[in-house]
Amino acid sequence: MIDFCHLHSHTQYSLLDGASDIKALMKKAKSDGQSAVAITDHGNMFGVFKFVKEAKAQGIKPIIGCEFYVSEDRHIKHFEKSRGQKDIRYHQLMLAKNIKGYQNLTKLCSLGYTEGLYGKYPRIDKELIVKYHEGLIATSCCLGAEIPQTILKGNISLAEERLKWWIDLFGEDYYIELQRHRGLDKIDDTGMSQEDVNQILLGFAGKYNIKTIVTNDAHYVEEEDYAPHDVLLCVNTGSLLEDKERFKFPSSDFYFKTKN
Repeated sequence: MIDFCHLHSHTQYSLLDGASDIKALMKKAKSDGQSAVAITDHGNMFGVFKFVKEAKAQGIKPIIGCEFYVSEDRHIKHFEKSRGQKDIRYHQLMLAKNIKGYQNLTKLCSLGYTEGLYGKYPRIDKELIVKYHEGLIATSCCLGAEIPQTILKGNISLAEERLKWWIDLFGEDYYIELQRHRGLDKIDDTGMSQEDVNQILLGFAGKYNIKTIVTNDAHYVEEEDYAPHDVLLCVNTGSLLEDKERFKFPSSDFYFKTKN
């Protein structure tokens, strides 16, 4: 039996997007009997040292990762909106499986800021991933990632082609990641649900013999933290709580869950 652990969790260092206090998160993991926890903050590794320190204090194995922003070309910093140009960024989860992987994570994060920073987003691209993928585990990530986004656009064949790129590069270190959150029974105007995406991903996993992981996109420690986290998102986007069209999470399901 594989022990339960969180492999997709954001701390307060996912700036203005995560609200999990690291010490509180670790105490909850310890009380729940979890033997390991991953840190996968957006675009940075600012919280890693504190995360590792608190994990060791609680006797928990720290798994170091990052949820990167991946663009087509990290060097492009100018987009003409009048011509329909925009910076398309996909989320991408990567975890270090050894020291080399940790070193490559730090390189990717640093290069995201020094070479790929656009607005508030430290971006990397596939050129960098090819160069620094040794020792890393990659997943199909969340609905904001390349393959799920391509599925949501209805282009299943293109999603499969894009999947092959990741498989060819990472081999057995690539996983299909499945998530199930309340409130995602219909995503925007696509007519699809998160479960629809899951079923297509499972089809890919079966066809290409890819291992799967199941994660919860944890952005805060307790379910009741949904409300203050929602305020944090308003600060992030410069919105008011009463704004109907603002960005918000679809439910209070994005918390650090226990085994049961």
